[in-house]
Amino acid sequence: MSRIGRKPINIPAGVEAKFENGVMTVKGPKGTLTQNIHPNMTVEVNGAEINVTRPNDDKENRSLHGLTRTLIFNMVVGVSEGYKKELDVNGVGYRVQKQGKDLVMNLGYSHQVIMSDNEDITIEVPGPNKIIINGIDKQKVGQFAAEVRAKRPPEPYKGKGIKYVDEVIRRKEGKAGKK
Repeated sequence: MSRIGRKPINIPAGVEAKFENGVMTVKGPKGTLTQNIHPNMTVEVNGAEINVTRPNDDKENRSLHGLTRTLIFNMVVGVSEGYKKELDVNGVGYRVQKQGKDLVMNLGYSHQVIMSDNEDITIEVPGPNKIIINGIDKQKVGQFAAEVRAKRPPEPYKGKGIKYVDEVIRRKEGKAGKK
C-alpha cells in the first residue's frame, strides 16, 4: 500500500472540497483550483477529510495513488496558504525591478529581459536583487520560477546569475596560474 496515498488529507477551516464527475474542486480564501482525477482513483470527501483509494494493486494504480493524493493535498495547501518561491540575483550590474505587471531584469545582456505575470502568479520585488513569486498553484509557481531562473542560471566560477534562495552552487576553481 502506498504510504503517501493512504494518508487522509485534512481540510482546514474555510476550505471547501468537492469531487464529482472525475473533477476535484477545492475552494478557499485565496481562490479556486480544479484538477481532473484519473478514473481508476476513488476520492471520498468525508466532512473535514479527503481519502484517496485505488481499486487494485496494478503497477499503474499504485503509481497513481500517491500522485493523486499529493495533487489534491497541493490544491488544499494552495487555496489556504499559497505557495512562494524566492530568487536571488547575483552579479555586478545585475538588477531587477517591477514596472506595472512586468518584471524587468538587467542581466548583463545588451537588452533588458522582460517577463510579465499572469492571473495565477504575482511577482514581488522587495529589493534590486530579490524576486518573490507567489501563487496558489504549486506547479505554476515552480514553472514560472524556473523560467525566470533560466534567463541567467548561476555559473560555477563567480556564482553570477539567478538562483533560488535555498540553492547551493558548487563553486569551481579558476584557471591555475603559470609558475
